[in-house]
Amino acid sequence: MTGTRADLVQRAGSDSGENSVADVLIVGSGASGSVAAATLAGAGYKVVCLEQGDWVHTADYMSATPEAELAWVQRWNPDPNARRNPADYPLTGEADIRPVMCNAVGGGLVQWAAMWQPMLASDFRVRSLDGVADDWPIGWADLAGPYATVAHDMSVSGLAGDPALPEFEAYPNPPVPIGKVGMAAARGMDRLGWHWWPGANAIASLAHRALQACQRRGTCMTGCPENAKATPSLTHWPATLAAGGRLLTGARVAEIPLDPRGRAIGAVYLDSDGTERLQRAQVVMLAANAVGSARLLLLSTSARFPDGLANSSGLVGRRLMQHPYRTVTAVLPEPLESWQGPWGQNIYSLEFAETHPDRDFVRGAKWMVMPHGGPMFAVSEYHEAHAHRGFDAIWGEEFHRAAAEIFGHAFTWGIQAEDLPEEHNRVLLDPDVCDSSGLPAARIEYRASVNTQRMLDYNGARAVEAAEAAGARTTMVRDLWPTGVGHVLGTTRMGDDPATSVVDRWCRAHDVANLYVIDGGVFVTGGSANPTATIMANALRVSEHMIETRAAQEVPL
Repeated sequence: MTGTRADLVQRAGSDSGENSVADVLIVGSGASGSVAAATLAGAGYKVVCLEQGDWVHTADYMSATPEAELAWVQRWNPDPNARRNPADYPLTGEADIRPVMCNAVGGGLVQWAAMWQPMLASDFRVRSLDGVADDWPIGWADLAGPYATVAHDMSVSGLAGDPALPEFEAYPNPPVPIGKVGMAAARGMDRLGWHWWPGANAIASLAHRALQACQRRGTCMTGCPENAKATPSLTHWPATLAAGGRLLTGARVAEIPLDPRGRAIGAVYLDSDGTERLQRAQVVMLAANAVGSARLLLLSTSARFPDGLANSSGLVGRRLMQHPYRTVTAVLPEPLESWQGPWGQNIYSLEFAETHPDRDFVRGAKWMVMPHGGPMFAVSEYHEAHAHRGFDAIWGEEFHRAAAEIFGHAFTWGIQAEDLPEEHNRVLLDPDVCDSSGLPAARIEYRASVNTQRMLDYNGARAVEAAEAAGARTTMVRDLWPTGVGHVLGTTRMGDDPATSVVDRWCRAHDVANLYVIDGGVFVTGGSANPTATIMANALRVSEHMIETRAAQEVPL
């Protein structure tokens, strides 16, 4: 801690009003932070949340405008290095996959596709079943109740009863129609005898709670102008604020300081004017995603923790997982209206999501069918697939031919591979590059494993078979996507042994009795499922346990 910050901590002991001590301070307002804030504020806790970004309002979305697809190139680009909003921080380093994320009220759920998927039961027992990675200290049954609760809170539309998943409660809304895209893809799967199921999405098929019914624009990732897609600014923050919770935007957290006994006393943050302030708290919860929370712990050094806060195991920032992703696009002769939503999964498949002894890799991949977007997206994917053929092969007459052939006639199988934890895949502090506040940027070191590449190759080949069985006249295959799908996991892993994990089964840091991490960083393994349902369910599980054990919670002096 610098001398200036030490003075700030000393002075703040007598602060009142806006700087009075919170019961719980949450860093990050996204999937996990919003659930914790709503749950704890509803139970009477004095909750303060620090959010680096700002509110995003319906009027800020461009999904209803003719330039909606162009907005995804810059203003709504999921890559912070391309978007460069004031709240973003740069990501440096050499990585096969660059993480994508969003700093705003709601975090990554501002720009997510709203695919909703619980993990498989086997995902919690990978070491026991397959001899790789590690088992979670919790199992599917520990999340069954929270899964149902958060699905209701997020107005999820879907169909229960998928035989590939454990039994769970019905979703609050029926599925969004799978459309011609889903019907065409399902036809191919039926011909091959492979599993598929209507997609579940945190998109209201009918008006439900704070959400309106989906109009199937298919522009979910650049914001829903009808407010049919679930985001925490609609689903969680209004109730939190009504219960007395406080949400401070434009607050870039720089450090988690400790008292003499080694307990967190709150967070030092820079406000929108660049002034350093201290928000004191009895308990601190990090919910800044697996990159942001690891970065903050590494920034918070002291004599007690010279290698980063809560890092006695040396695992903070390590075992980064990202769900490596590739696509196979099927172009069919019949019209599919494939600009319609949801985007969103129309259908999904878990046919190849488990380990099989006849394959040269362990674990598996989830597939999901998505629409193919508007004309710009359709042609840009054609360009990606055929760029090696040169200028004349993708422009001029060929451009118009491709647009006429692909637009409205295509669907995409997205292949989302399970990413096993490896210690060399990690988040570090960049020694040379800083964000706009002068804090070290996050440096990403990530290499896709041989197991991952074999998994993607195998599943890619099967997806081509499925596309051809659906009647595709051509297919377009893209290799590993260099930008991620917004799933960053595993940098502050959960476990019972302090030597091999950062937080315990209740997501409390082994080293700091009143510090919790509740985002995707606590994942022991990543599974192949989209992680938001599990992140939110786990945050609810942890928050409810905190309420139950409040009397035993250690706090600063």
